Amino acid sequence: MPKKRLTKKEQERIAEILRRLDGQYGTDVMCSLEYKTPWQLLIATILSAQCTDERVNLVTKDLFRKYPSVEAFASADLEELEQDIRPTGFYHNKAKNIIACCRELRDTYHGEVPRRIEELTALAGVGRKTANVIRGNVYGDASIVVDTHVKRISGKLDFTAETDPEKIEKDLMEVLPKENWIRINMQLITLGREICTARSPKCECCFLADLCPGKDRKETGKKGGRKRGSER
Repeated sequence: MPKKRLTKKEQERIAEILRRLDGQYGTDVMCSLEYKTPWQLLIATILSAQCTDERVNLVTKDLFRKYPSVEAFASADLEELEQDIRPTGFYHNKAKNIIACCRELRDTYHGEVPRRIEELTALAGVGRKTANVIRGNVYGDASIVVDTHVKRISGKLDFTAETDPEKIEKDLMEVLPKENWIRINMQLITLGREICTARSPKCECCFLADLCPGKDRKETGKKGGRKRGSER
């Protein structure tokens, strides 16, 4: 539950935001990346950096047929893999990281994807965002994934005033009930794609408009957001 540093009014506002998100998008929200195994989700998430999930799904449809196992990726030719994933962008680093990551999975974890965040983030190309995608979607561990949509919208909703993803993650873990952690990511992603877009947010038709301090800041040009440890 939210920390005591929140006023009762603020707790009620956050609870209503979460209730509306659940009502709009449901509580059984699935990751939009397509995969059949944990290692496929790991690779797809690495590929999703600076790339849309839709494009990643197009690439992995053929990619996972060509490389049907962790061992196949670990033994892949670097230049060939670069061309296979080229449409996802940043393909030089992504290919290098995928091969190194899969070699570590093969040699250290017998081809299995580890569960602990410390082990996940030690893998090549895996940061906290990717690690938390795995923890939440594969293992069902309560975790918050901070992508560009979550970062932008959580600031607008006054859940945080931070800009660093790890600090945002910690803030959200403080103000949001644990049972909402996993689904909040896909809910805010969907909101960010459909309504609260980065360039032209449709505040006039947003179901959270009356609860969103960011709407007023957009209209007046003011900056805002919650500093950790403060009350409104």
